[in-house]
Amino acid sequence: MEEHLTVGRVAELAGVSVRTLHHYDRIGLVQPSARTAAGYRAYSAGDVERLREVLGYRRLGFGLRAIADLVDDPATDAVAHLRRLRGLLQGQRDRAAAMVQAIDQELEARAMGIRTTPEDQLKVFGAQLYEAIGSAYPATRRTEPRIAARVWEALGDARTVLNVGAGTGSYEPPDRDVTAVEPSAVMRAQRAADAAPCVAARAERLPFADQSFDAAMAFSTVHHWHDPIAGLREMRRVARRVVVFTYDASTTGWLQRFWLTRDYLPEFADLLAGRPSLADMTRAIGGRAEPVPIPWDCADGFFEAHWRRPEAYLDEQVRRAVSVWTRVGPRAERRAVESLREDLSSGRWAELNRDLVAHDAAELGLRLLVA
Repeated sequence: MEEHLTVGRVAELAGVSVRTLHHYDRIGLVQPSARTAAGYRAYSAGDVERLREVLGYRRLGFGLRAIADLVDDPATDAVAHLRRLRGLLQGQRDRAAAMVQAIDQELEARAMGIRTTPEDQLKVFGAQLYEAIGSAYPATRRTEPRIAARVWEALGDARTVLNVGAGTGSYEPPDRDVTAVEPSAVMRAQRAADAAPCVAARAERLPFADQSFDAAMAFSTVHHWHDPIAGLREMRRVARRVVVFTYDASTTGWLQRFWLTRDYLPEFADLLAGRPSLADMTRAIGGRAEPVPIPWDCADGFFEAHWRRPEAYLDEQVRRAVSVWTRVGPRAERRAVESLREDLSSGRWAELNRDLVAHDAAELGLRLLVA
C-alpha cells in the first residue's frame, strides 16, 4: 500500500513551513492529491517527488513561475530533473570553490604582509569563471577556420544570427547580421570595436521575442551555462535554426583516447558528472549531432586543441585561457603539469603516444548540434 504523508509531516521532513506548502497548493505548484484514513489531505509518492523538484530548483534561486515551467515540462522525467539539479548544484559548488581559492590566496598574501587592492577584494565576490580566465583569451583563443567553416555552413541561409555566450567574438560569421549575448563584462570588454553589438544577458533568459532571428549559434559555451537545457530551449525559441559546438559529456571512451585526461588529468571526468547527455541536448533543440574532428594544428586553444602538441600544456598562458584548469583546481593542475613535463623530458610521452604523429585530426568528443 502506498504511503501518504500529511502536510505537517512533509513540512517537517522538507524543512519548510506548512504555510509554504499551503501557498504551493493555492498556486497549483504542488497539490496534495491523496487522503489519509481520517480524511485529511495528504501527499502521495508522486506529489513528494514533484515537491522535491520544486524545492531543489527553489533553493538554487529559481522563481516560482520558472519552476512551474520546469516541473510541468512533459518531456522531462524525474531522472532528468535529478540530473539537471545535480549539474546545477555542481556548478554552484564550482563557483564556491573558486571563491574559496580566491580567499585562500588573499589569506596567504596577508600572512606575508601583502595587502590586496580594493578591486581584488571585490573580485572574490563578483567574479564568475570567465572573469577568472577571460583576460587570457586574446592570446590563445581565436577562430579556427576549418571549424568555423563547419559552423557557418550549418547556419545555412540565415541572415540574422544570435551568438549566445559570444565571448570575445570568435566564430561570429562576418557576412551576416550578428547580435551577440555575453554575461561576462570581462569578455565583453575584449570584443573588437567593430564587433557585433553585444547584449549583457544569459542563455537561460534571452531578452528577445519568439523567432526573432533566422539562426542562433553557441560555440564552446554550453558547459558554462547555469542550466544548459533551459539555454538550448531558449535558443530554439528565439530562432528557426540552432547551431551549437559543444562536447559529448556522455561519451567516456574519448576520455581514455585523449592522453591528457587519461594519463594526467583524471579529475576531468568529475566535471562531466551531472552534465546533460548528448541525447538530452539534441532533444532540447530537436536536432542532430555531428562529430567534429580536431586538426592537429588547431588555431583555437581550447582544451583538446593541442592533442599532438603536448608542450603547449606546459604554457601557463595556454592553460589560463581554458576553464578546465581553473575548475579542477591548482593541486590537480600542478600535478598534471609536473608529470607531463617529466614524461616529455624522459621520452615516455612520445613512447606512449607514438601513433599520434600519423593522424592529421582526432575524434575527441567534440560535436556540432544542428536543428
